[in-house]
Amino acid sequence: MTPKRNLLIAFMFFIALQLFAATPIEGLLERIDKGASRKIMTETVRSDRDFFEITSKNGNPLIRGNNYVSIASGINWYLKYSVGVHLTWNSMHASLPATLPLVQGVERHTTDIKHRYYLNYCTLSYSMAFWDWKRWEQELDWMALHGINLCLDIVGTDVVWRNVLLKLGYTKDEANEFVAGPAFQAWWLMNNLEGWGGPNSDNWYQQRERLQKQIMKRMKELGINVCLPGYSGMVPHDAKERFGLDVADPGKWNDYKRPAFLQPTSKRFAEIASIYYKEQQRLYGKADFYSMDPFHEGGNAGGVDLRKAGEAIMGAMKAVNPNAVWVVQAWGACPYPSMIKHLKNGDMLVLDLYSENRPQWGNSESTWYRKEGFNGHDWAFCMLLNFGGNVGMFGKLQHVVDEYYKARCSSFKSTMKGVGLTMEGIENNPVMYELVSELPWRDAKFSWKEWLHDYVEARYGNINNAKVHDAWLLLARSVYGAGAKIVEQGCHESVLCARPALDVYQVSSWSEMEEFYNPDDVINAARLMVEASHEVKANDNFRYDLVDVTRQAIAEQARYVYDEVVAAYKAKDRKMFDYTTKRFLDILLQQDRMLSSMPDFMVGGWIRSARNLGQNEQERNHYEWNARVQITTWGNRSAAERGGLREYAHKEWNGVLADFYYPRWKAYFEALAATLDGKPMKQLDFYAMDEKWTLLHNVYPYEAQGDAVEFAQTAFENVFGK
Repeated sequence: MTPKRNLLIAFMFFIALQLFAATPIEGLLERIDKGASRKIMTETVRSDRDFFEITSKNGNPLIRGNNYVSIASGINWYLKYSVGVHLTWNSMHASLPATLPLVQGVERHTTDIKHRYYLNYCTLSYSMAFWDWKRWEQELDWMALHGINLCLDIVGTDVVWRNVLLKLGYTKDEANEFVAGPAFQAWWLMNNLEGWGGPNSDNWYQQRERLQKQIMKRMKELGINVCLPGYSGMVPHDAKERFGLDVADPGKWNDYKRPAFLQPTSKRFAEIASIYYKEQQRLYGKADFYSMDPFHEGGNAGGVDLRKAGEAIMGAMKAVNPNAVWVVQAWGACPYPSMIKHLKNGDMLVLDLYSENRPQWGNSESTWYRKEGFNGHDWAFCMLLNFGGNVGMFGKLQHVVDEYYKARCSSFKSTMKGVGLTMEGIENNPVMYELVSELPWRDAKFSWKEWLHDYVEARYGNINNAKVHDAWLLLARSVYGAGAKIVEQGCHESVLCARPALDVYQVSSWSEMEEFYNPDDVINAARLMVEASHEVKANDNFRYDLVDVTRQAIAEQARYVYDEVVAAYKAKDRKMFDYTTKRFLDILLQQDRMLSSMPDFMVGGWIRSARNLGQNEQERNHYEWNARVQITTWGNRSAAERGGLREYAHKEWNGVLADFYYPRWKAYFEALAATLDGKPMKQLDFYAMDEKWTLLHNVYPYEAQGDAVEFAQTAFENVFGK
């Protein structure tokens, strides 16, 4: 062997040793910025309570904590409030200065909140359906930095179910008829539907198994507890006919046939549950937390002994892991008190999924009030905030703070063991998720205005720009100022995405939109952000927010113009109708063009991530179809129209605006114009129009098509004038 080769082998061995010896925190720091692990020191210190300390040692910042998640939380806190670096979905990397600032003394934060929970079943479909390991790795870093130590993970559960059904005697094709497609697995696992979006290829199952093992390995390394889907009695709807199983029929969900529910009194309940858990354990190992939501969202429980159902579900889980905890989503009437009240306290964690809007933990003013709370079971204060992964600014800054500390002082405080982020879609409204993720680390109630000021400085790199702060105060009193009585499901939806009509208000069926703010406040906030952009434009977070705020302002203006369209039509003013409809369509296209400057708002990225998972053209096309359908029709004609699912997951994105929403509005305006000329109203089949787009395979760009600052400035000027 030559000396050169010997040196190469020695170097590679050294690198391998370094990689092997590196802690998960060092790996996280290196992914933030190459060399960061040499700039920020960390120490693990034993403690009965989760804590982190920020101090210094030998001229370097030092972060101490009792575990890796606590240390990561401290790193994030230090970067935000000492360095002016905000790591968020749109920007998880940073260029740290060569010399980092040091804090004076020791800053210490502790928490008695045992569980910091993350994700809703819906999130894993609306946002994560097509993620690869690279994107998952980034999200796991985000989780650790934001203190998450318990996370729902449904990836690869389809593999478990396929194998279970094969063991029960189903063929591979029959099993595939039961398992939902990539974009719809959340609702399948919540017992709402079967098979929609499928069938899945063998490659798909192999990919999911590999990915899940990677995810769980990293979670274990970081110290994040995984919450896996457990067994709650779900079986295919034909299980009675196939095997004579004693089942109850939960009915339909938005016109989809639900899976059957295996009666808890059936001798085969424990048998099938055991097959499920053994297969899950073989693939992914045991978990300490299992998620189960029987009778979710209106599932008919008639003829089911609910007490025995709770006991059977709990018993099956305890058989696989006596220390396991049943995690259940509190949504509407579920979980039924009669199902959980006889179960042992300490064996269950109830997620009060919608605490910021319709809390169930004991707030008598809530429409979902439970006088007895959760029957003595541990529970978590959660914020849902986003529905359908919709794009739009929305939140309750003051209310969330008030409600959290109210819960901490309530008669249910002793069983409040968690805080959760349970959104249906992520990568939006980072200010709200940042706020809630900090709550467990703040002992005393604080001023949201002071917090917001510090947030803006951290997010934009300590810019100290008055116009930006003024813009955020306007946003805080408008889109982020929803009060306690406002119960709309997520953001104030953009009229640009609505199905055309003369009485358009909300876009999705369940939005419950209310006029709780002055749209001019948003427009003025955008004006200030545009004015400030000449100074602050280098910051990535600012560029994202600039586009987002401008997008929101343009959507507000579009609603003003829409009202003018309706008024002109009703007045039979053809000249004004032609002017206002052209104005509306121009605004829509202007919005589309501006959003092409920010990959976060481009449909091309969503479709590309779907197609990239395919190993052949058939798979790529199938995944693309899943991606397109979910954000438009959502379901087949029956589920979309009669079930009301269309537009539920609508996206105000570049590409969709121009190619999906624009043709609908244009066709409708042309039909209305014809009636002003004395012709009959043309009956438009919107579903047929929508479905046509879902079947296409035209390529959309996924990288920025221009400079975000320039595009936002131009869009604002074109829509609002100088």
